[in-house]
Amino acid sequence: MHSKWKNAIVVGATGGIGKEIASQLLSSGTNVALVGRDGTKLDSLADELRREDARAISVPCDVRQLETVEPAFQEAIEKLGGLDLIVYAAGVMPRVEPNEYNTEKDAEIIAVNLTGAIAWLNLAAKRFERAREGTIVGIGSVAGDRGRKGNPVYAASKAGLETYLESLRNRLAPNGVSVVTVKPGPVETPMTADRGKLPGMISADRAARLILRAAGKPNKTAYIPGKWWLVSKILRAIPSPLFRRLNI
Repeated sequence: MHSKWKNAIVVGATGGIGKEIASQLLSSGTNVALVGRDGTKLDSLADELRREDARAISVPCDVRQLETVEPAFQEAIEKLGGLDLIVYAAGVMPRVEPNEYNTEKDAEIIAVNLTGAIAWLNLAAKRFERAREGTIVGIGSVAGDRGRKGNPVYAASKAGLETYLESLRNRLAPNGVSVVTVKPGPVETPMTADRGKLPGMISADRAARLILRAAGKPNKTAYIPGKWWLVSKILRAIPSPLFRRLNI
């Protein structure tokens, strides 16, 4: 299948959903800039994923170091020769104990899941707005739909990302730019490896296919898989005093 995008940036490309998205884009003929914090791992991945009809380039960047984001963004565009699509797939979800309130962990979650996304996607928004075309994809989570007990700041980071992406969508849609929010349920990745087999969990390969399918449809929010839309509607309808009693 041929891709509608010529050049893409995938932030958080070295594992999980990001790696699968990059692989599938390259297989469809899209040149991809692989962004992650480990340069050696990126170079190895670029060699692994490279295709005859598509280039994979590595661009090291630690999204927590905001001063490095713009140079990395410009480097990626120069090496690719343009940009049609950006996918922000970087994310962390450390295990948090029921009675744990660890601000250092929480700050790391916000830095990677939200602030890093804003830093990269602001730059893409500015470029695409001028060009009057382009696609921005942010990977949220069903965890952002309610304030869950398990990992309060992870949920908050994904809720914040969803609101940020909606705001970008409202700004950029009149200029021909598509902003897509995808909200996966549990996905089998290194980040979730210590959680075991969660209800409704799907493979990273399937999640990537569904995400790219959603990315091709302009200006939408997509639950991955779609059944989580109904689950979310039900969870949102539960009154707070009752939701508080649930072990989710």
